[in-house]
Amino acid sequence: MTGSGTRLLERLGALLDEWPHPTPHHPAALARSLQRLCDAGLDRLPAPGGGQTLQRWQALATVAAQDLSLCKLYEGHTDALAILEHYVAQVPARTTWGMWAAEPPQARVALDAEQRDGSVCLHGRKAWCSGATVLSHGLLTAWNERGEQQLVAVALQQPGVQVTEDGWQAVGMAATQSVEVRFDGARGQLVGPPGGYLARPGFWQGGAGIAACWYGAARRLGEALRSHCAERDEPHALAHLGTVDCALTTAVSALQGGAAWIDANPEADAELPVRRVRAIVEHSASTVIEHVGRALGAAPYCRDGGLARLLADLPVFLRQSHAERDLAALGELVARQPHESWML
Repeated sequence: MTGSGTRLLERLGALLDEWPHPTPHHPAALARSLQRLCDAGLDRLPAPGGGQTLQRWQALATVAAQDLSLCKLYEGHTDALAILEHYVAQVPARTTWGMWAAEPPQARVALDAEQRDGSVCLHGRKAWCSGATVLSHGLLTAWNERGEQQLVAVALQQPGVQVTEDGWQAVGMAATQSVEVRFDGARGQLVGPPGGYLARPGFWQGGAGIAACWYGAARRLGEALRSHCAERDEPHALAHLGTVDCALTTAVSALQGGAAWIDANPEADAELPVRRVRAIVEHSASTVIEHVGRALGAAPYCRDGGLARLLADLPVFLRQSHAERDLAALGELVARQPHESWML
């Protein structure tokens, strides 16, 4: 790790250690925590593919181990900043951002009235807008009159933006408030060219960051089991710890290898390595949840506030994966690879 990467993680860890455990768990508290990270400059992570991708993922994992709901907002904010910086877009000071790109058929935003300065009007409904109740801005996908997808930056505190209470009934990750937002003539600013969100190399590079969040949360669960086993000689718990060790070690190898590949191939299509990383880390995190629960019983679910929240949050966060659909997409890519791709 470079000196700057080490300092970033040290500063991040020191700031998080100052906070109460568990952190206050409601949207306003998450907003204050996110703003504190931003004010300290800890949202300015190395860009994906810029030579320090692993340090970026380590920062995400560090926040995830502290609070997964906070990490959800932090990951979206840092992803939005990376995209804005890629397109050399102006980022107002002391702003917090959501990155909202879900496109369910019943919730779609259209844009029109494009001006010479790139400003547009937005109409429609956007679903799965994590943090919309507390963030200052959103970077979202919308559709122009030619049927092209376009990124748009929107200030949320303006007429024509209604942050609803619809679409979020979750118990796990409840504080992220991933609600629906309605736009009725709100003004936004175009970011990048039509189709640029999916076409840029950073789309898949950035998409691997979510796996680092899953890993950070799973690692904290694993540490709870390791602490338990260090104090007690319980053969069954030790067997579960062995399984957890294999799962987390596999996830670490996948993340390290994926980051190295991305940094070595910054302009390449990273879909295959990123899909592999996400699938491996998802499987590892699911394994950790199962075996920590089997080893420790009801205690972490019922007597430890931080672990109880993490055990409620992580399964919801993991469902940002599309499960077998993502595995099928990975299989389609793997089927076209040469036989040598699996050689040791």
